[in-house]
Amino acid sequence: MTRIFAQRSAYAMATSAMALSMGLAQPLFAQDVAPQAATQATQEGGLTDIVVTARKREESVQDVPVAVTAISAELIQRQDLTSIEKIAARTPNLNVGRASNGSGAQLTLRGIGSSSTSIGIEQSVAVVVDGVYYGQGRIINEGFFDLGGVEILKGPQALFFGKNATAGVISLTTADPTSTPEFKARAGYEFKAQQAQAEFVGSGPLTDTLGVRVAVRASKMYGGYYRNVSTPIQYPTLDIATGATGFSVANPAPEEQPGEKELLGRVTLKWEPTDRLTATLKASGSYNKTNNNSWNYVAYNCPSGESQLNGYACARDFVTHQNKLPAEFAAQIPYAKSDGSLYNRYKSWAVTANINYELDDVTLTSVTNYNWNNNRWACACDFQSSVASNWATENSTFDAFSTEFRALTSFDGPVNLMVGGLYQKTKRTFDQYIVLGGLTNSAAAPEDEYLATRKTSFTDGETVALFGQATWKIVPTLELAVGARYTHETKDSYFTQPYNNAGVAAIFRDQNDPDGLGVITADQTFNNWSPEASLTWKPVNGVLVYGAYKTAYKSGGFSNGGINSKLSADPVADLTFDPERARGFEGGVKTTLADNQLRLNLSVYSYAYKDLQVDFFNSPIFAFQTLTADARTKGVEVDFEYAPRAVAGLNVHGSINYNRARYTSFPQAPCYAGQSIGEGCNIVLADGGVRQDLSGQPLSVAPQWTGTFGASYDTPMGNGLMLGMNADVRYSGAYLPSGFGNPDSRQSKYATLDAGIRVGAEDDRWQVALIGKNLTNRFYVTGVVDGPSTGGASGGAIPAHADQLGFGTLPRTVMVQLSTRF
Repeated sequence: MTRIFAQRSAYAMATSAMALSMGLAQPLFAQDVAPQAATQATQEGGLTDIVVTARKREESVQDVPVAVTAISAELIQRQDLTSIEKIAARTPNLNVGRASNGSGAQLTLRGIGSSSTSIGIEQSVAVVVDGVYYGQGRIINEGFFDLGGVEILKGPQALFFGKNATAGVISLTTADPTSTPEFKARAGYEFKAQQAQAEFVGSGPLTDTLGVRVAVRASKMYGGYYRNVSTPIQYPTLDIATGATGFSVANPAPEEQPGEKELLGRVTLKWEPTDRLTATLKASGSYNKTNNNSWNYVAYNCPSGESQLNGYACARDFVTHQNKLPAEFAAQIPYAKSDGSLYNRYKSWAVTANINYELDDVTLTSVTNYNWNNNRWACACDFQSSVASNWATENSTFDAFSTEFRALTSFDGPVNLMVGGLYQKTKRTFDQYIVLGGLTNSAAAPEDEYLATRKTSFTDGETVALFGQATWKIVPTLELAVGARYTHETKDSYFTQPYNNAGVAAIFRDQNDPDGLGVITADQTFNNWSPEASLTWKPVNGVLVYGAYKTAYKSGGFSNGGINSKLSADPVADLTFDPERARGFEGGVKTTLADNQLRLNLSVYSYAYKDLQVDFFNSPIFAFQTLTADARTKGVEVDFEYAPRAVAGLNVHGSINYNRARYTSFPQAPCYAGQSIGEGCNIVLADGGVRQDLSGQPLSVAPQWTGTFGASYDTPMGNGLMLGMNADVRYSGAYLPSGFGNPDSRQSKYATLDAGIRVGAEDDRWQVALIGKNLTNRFYVTGVVDGPSTGGASGGAIPAHADQLGFGTLPRTVMVQLSTRF
């Protein structure tokens, strides 16, 4: 009791201090273009320049014909933006939904993203780390720390970033060694999850030409963000070999979730033997483990107000209801914990070598990378445990080798070129073990006794790409850039279900199935040209007007975690899907005004998407399928940043965004679970399936209005001390997390408030900070699934809707952080 009282008292004090900081800073909101609050800017006021690499060269953010949200290293530290989810939570028009299985995430930008159902679907928002593409949704399990900056590039970015950037790019740059010795340590404690963090960075020269940087971070939760309130379940079983029935006990998962443990490390070597040559080698590793892989799944809207599986009240709250695997099952199932505990364990490592060589008029750059990750989990895969529960374990590994070479000219003449090529080789292996319907088989091999089915699959991929761009300064103030990227890609895949319990033999094919379709293979080849052109005009200093035509391509592929259903006439078509393409226009005005005190930017865009990949579970044939639809996004974005010289250290910033994202053609879209004829599920297919027409309806996670507004203020306090404060709000209009128009999934409009207060030395030797996120404690979802085993058949006369299980985000968090530099 003493410990609980002390924790609650500390939390109350922290929240009170946060409220005080908001009062001092006044109720302000979150920015779109990050403030660069360096010491010089604090003393003199005015804006500092933001350098980005949106076109694979260093340029001012105000000089590139791309809508960019840039986040500085200082802001990353100030607001603890140390994951893709935390970055999305403060960025308008960007959402990240954390999913338990499938691809592990749904990244959505300007309303374009892919559902998390299939592990084979790559994200429409590409994640790039130190110039290397990481295409898997599991990237959200990486902890990103000690960063040099983050750039969020909006709209198609195929020319410079390649495939799978149809919606945009999140580009992260890790910090390099410093020219002088520097050591930093940071410790933090977050009160809600009772999470302790520690971080250390050592950086400096080893010789006159060689520098090193070592960064390590560890964290552990003694509590959690979500509360699990389930009770023990008597799970009924049927031994298909003997006909015997019985019960097994499924005990509750831990009450506090996710109980995360994390260890991250990175070593960087930077060699500069001459003024012309720079070589950088980065090696990193990551370990992350939680006590449940679906800890953020919440039954937030149910037809009767209660779960159809377990009777718990459905509510928009940070509460789940999930149970462990029965212990006797877990003892024999591969990748299960011996006591049946749920978990998610993610491990990764990567090595990146970057070589930059500058000739008189040409810069040569080479980027070579190898990255590997492995994800294992045990899941309560109906996400609200009951006597009808099902569980699964999974082991999946992904590795990729890539090398890119490019040359950039810098001639004095009006025409310059960039040319380059990329080679990438990838491999994904996948194994899954599923408990379903209480089916057991005492006559099976020990590892299969408690399984209904298991899957094994792999995909080998190879990509070759060539790209180039020519820039022509027609006159000193007018530049035309024209380029294209050619991509040739192959994917060779394999899938089978090597064991099926006889109780599901009428549904699933296994590898020895007599119809010859027990093993599915696919050899896919994709070719794509993605051209791009932009025109920029600088009529006066500080003003850029631009227009661009862009195209992009997203890889087709193979659903490694699908189902080989006997009810399907074409299982190969169920498991394979076509590429996604985008084309359209973007234009805007970027201005730096008022003696470099005000940035004011406007962008407008309209993009058409062909064969947008939409994944769903086709319940009549018991198969996962990826359909394609056509869509369009169009919108307007305005952002500003103001740093008055009259009040040095003050930065006011904000944005407002309008986005209309709709299907333009989806005439045979899936119905949502239990959708009736009167609700639009009235298109009968030749195979007896029932569909709906979603043409003109909104895409998933596509609010029409989003915005941010906020301020930060840093000022000397005297006696060598500095005081800093910030307060930021992010607003989102209402949207449907469902990609199938399910009105029950609706997420209403919301606003979240982040704030912080800092006191430290003027020379940055030490600092104490209080960092608060989602201080309004607003529950909202960024993805959804129809609750498994809930609802009724679609296409009936009477609605029979499923429970809505949303991917919830983080509740109110308050962290105290101590930093020192020596």
